[in-house]
Amino acid sequence: MGNNSAATAHACVRATSIAPRYTDTEETFVDMAQETQTTDQGPRPIVPFLRLHPKPHLVGKKCRCGAIFVDSRAVACAKCGADGQFTETRLSNHGKVYVFSVVHQSFPGIKTPYISAIVDLPEGATVRANLVDVSPEEAEKDPNKVFGMPVEFTTSVAGKDREGHDVIVFSYRPAKA
Repeated sequence: MGNNSAATAHACVRATSIAPRYTDTEETFVDMAQETQTTDQGPRPIVPFLRLHPKPHLVGKKCRCGAIFVDSRAVACAKCGADGQFTETRLSNHGKVYVFSVVHQSFPGIKTPYISAIVDLPEGATVRANLVDVSPEEAEKDPNKVFGMPVEFTTSVAGKDREGHDVIVFSYRPAKA
């Protein structure tokens, strides 16, 4: 990789997190990184399965058997065992809380307590995300109000990256009635 290996590695990660393209050649990664640096000046999604345009949403990998996975690293279907048979599919912006946990200790700089949840989506996929606009204290007092709660997808700015771009995170909040 030469003298710029750290810069190239950083650019490769950023390029794949914005628009994942899987390839085996270093040149393609470098080309994608340069393309991203020169053409993408907007906000950055924090995970590769978060799309910001035209309207923020999550995408999953759909196997030919119909199973849908949110983990962008999946190389084989957990349901049928097929490999490399995935197509990208847009996921619903609504779901239900399957399970949750109130987190009281985290990394320095992260405000606690907060709620981490597993959300079931109508497509059959599940996604882990924070649950916002719900009091952690109330969730601990009456957890049955949270289990099965209808929720909707939302995004927010978590901070800025090294280049000054907004970094966008997703979470879920109680669905509006």
